[in-house]
Amino acid sequence: MKNLFTNIKGDAFGGITAGIVALPLALAFGVSSGLGPSAGLYGAIFISFFAALFGGTNTQISGPTAPMTAVSMVVIAGIIAANDGSVEKALPAILTVFLLAGLMQIGLGGLGLGKYIRYIPYPVVSGFMTAIGVIILVTQILPAIGYYPKEDESFVEQYKPEAEEVILENILKEEAAEDILVLEDFKETISRAEKITQDDILKESQTLAAKNASGVLGAIKVLPRALKNINWLELVLALGTIFIIYGFKRITTKIPSTLVALIVMSAIAILAKLDYRPIPEIPQGLPKLNTNIFTNFSLGSITPYIFTALTLSLLGAIDSLLTSVVADNMTKTKHKPNKELVGQGIGNSIAALFGGIPGAGATIRTVVNINSGGKTKLSGMIAGVLLFIILLAMAPLASQIPAAVLAGILITVGIGVMDYKGLRAIPSMPKDIKFGPVKLSSEVLIMLIVLVLSSLWDLVYAVGIGLVIASLMFMKKIGDLTAERSDVKPLKEEAWKDEANFPEKLKEEVFIKHLKGPLFFGSTSDFQALTLQIPETASIVILRLGRMQYMDQSGLYAMEDMLLELKAKNVEVLFVDLLKQPRYMMERIDIIPDFVPEEHIFKSFKDCLSWIKLNVKDNFKTINK
Repeated sequence: MKNLFTNIKGDAFGGITAGIVALPLALAFGVSSGLGPSAGLYGAIFISFFAALFGGTNTQISGPTAPMTAVSMVVIAGIIAANDGSVEKALPAILTVFLLAGLMQIGLGGLGLGKYIRYIPYPVVSGFMTAIGVIILVTQILPAIGYYPKEDESFVEQYKPEAEEVILENILKEEAAEDILVLEDFKETISRAEKITQDDILKESQTLAAKNASGVLGAIKVLPRALKNINWLELVLALGTIFIIYGFKRITTKIPSTLVALIVMSAIAILAKLDYRPIPEIPQGLPKLNTNIFTNFSLGSITPYIFTALTLSLLGAIDSLLTSVVADNMTKTKHKPNKELVGQGIGNSIAALFGGIPGAGATIRTVVNINSGGKTKLSGMIAGVLLFIILLAMAPLASQIPAAVLAGILITVGIGVMDYKGLRAIPSMPKDIKFGPVKLSSEVLIMLIVLVLSSLWDLVYAVGIGLVIASLMFMKKIGDLTAERSDVKPLKEEAWKDEANFPEKLKEEVFIKHLKGPLFFGSTSDFQALTLQIPETASIVILRLGRMQYMDQSGLYAMEDMLLELKAKNVEVLFVDLLKQPRYMMERIDIIPDFVPEEHIFKSFKDCLSWIKLNVKDNFKTINK
C-alpha cells in the first residue's frame, strides 16, 4: 500500500481506460445472467475496487467474466425456476450462493491453497472454456434476432395445461405446509383453485416457456421457430455491432472496439428513433444493500447449492490466477496467489451483498490497464470508481441501449473465449488409450467430455466429472510408468556390485530382491507376483529397499500380504537400507516388528551379509548333514 500513489498519472489513465472497456461487457454480462444490466454493473464496480485493494496482483482489473457469468446463468435460472419464475423471490437465494462463493474464495486464500490451483488439468480448463463460448454464442442467437420465447403467444399457449398443473401442485404444497389434510377438506383446495386467474396461468406458462427455451438445448429446440419470427431491425443492430467490433480493430486497437460499437449502434437506434427493444432499466442512485439475504433465507435451503458455490469460487480462482500470471509476464513482477484469492473473495462477497454478479480477474482489461500505464493497485480501484460515477450520472442514458447491441457484443465474447489452441491440437495429441480397436488421446477425450457435458447438460457437474476422469487417467499413466520402470524379476540375475562375492553355496537358500521406485496402488499387482518368483529352496528373502522412496496404503497392505504368505512358509525376510517414509508406514500397522523384527533390518548389504554368514551357514550345514 505504501507504493499506491507512486504512479498516479499512469494508474489514472490505465484505470479509466480499463473501466471504459469494462462498461459494455459489464452491462452485457448482467443482461446475459438473467439479473439485468445493473447486476453486471454492480459486480464490475465492487469487484474491481475491492479485489484491487485487497488482492495480490498490482495491475489486475477484475469484474464479471464470461466463465463466471456462464456458471451464474445456470445458478440463476435454476433458482428462479424453483421460485415460480419470480426473480424477486429467488434473489435472496441467488445472492446467498454468490456470497458463499466469495467467502469460499477467502477461505481458499486463507488456507494457502492458491498455489495448488495451477494443478487443474489443462484438458478440463480447455473443454470448459470452449463450452463457455458455445453456451454464450448459442444462447445469444435468440436475442440477436429479436426472438423472446415468453412473448411468443402461440409458443406460450402450448404450456398452459402444464402451467395449470404446476399451479395446482403449488396449492397442494401450500396446504401441506399449513397442515391442511386434503382428503378431509377439499373445500379449501377448491376455494384456492377458484382464485386462479387467467393472468396467473399466463404468467406460469411464460415461465415454463422461458425455462424450456433456456440453455444450449433449449435455444436449439426453438431456433426453427425463432427463424420464422425474425425481428429484422434487432438483427441489423446485432450484426452492425459485430461488424464494428471486428472491423474497428483493423483500424486501431488503442480505442476499445466494443465501446465504439456500443456507442455507435446505440446512437443510431436512439437518434433515429427506431422501434427497438431496450435493455432492462438500470436503477439510478446508490446500490442498495440486500439485507434480505440474512433475514428471508435459511441455510437449509442453500444446501443443494453448496457444490455450485464451490465451483464458482474455484472457477473464479483459476480465472483470476491465470490472469495474474499474464500480468506477471508483462510487468516482470510476481503476484501473491493466496492474497489474490482473498481479494477476489472480498470483492465477490461485497458485490453479492449489493446485488452484483460474481467475477474474477479479466485478462483483456488487465492487459489494457498495463498497456495504458497502470502499475499499482490504484488503477483497479480507479476503474471501479469510474464505473460507479457512470452508474450515478448516466443510468437513464445507459438504460436506452438496445438489447440486440449487447447480444452482438456477447456473441463476439463467445467466439473469443473459446480455446482454439486446444482445439487445433486435437489431431496431433498422442493416442494413448484403447477402446476396442479404436485408439484415442486421453487428453482429447477429457476435453470433449467436458465440452459436451458443459454445453448440453450442466457446467458444474461437467467440471467435476472431467476432474475425476483426468485424475483416474493420470493415476493409470503413473502406475503404468512406474510398473515399467520397477523391476519385479528375480534380481539375482542382475546382481549389484556389492553382491558379487555372495557365497555360492547360499544362493539356493537366500533369494535377493531389489525394489526400485515407489510401492503404490499402480505397482501393487506386480509386487504381489513377487512370492511366485521365490524358489522353494529359499528360507531367507532379502529385500533391498534403498530405492523405494515412497509407499502408500495400497503398497503397505500388499507388503503385509506378502509377508504373511512368506511367514506361513517359514521364510524369514530381511530389510536392507529401509528409508524413513516406508518404515514409518510399516511401523503404523506393526509390520515392524511383528513380521520383520529390528534385528532383521540392516543399514547396508555388508551388515546383512555378515548376519547371513553367521546364521544361514549353520542352517545350510544342518540341511546337508
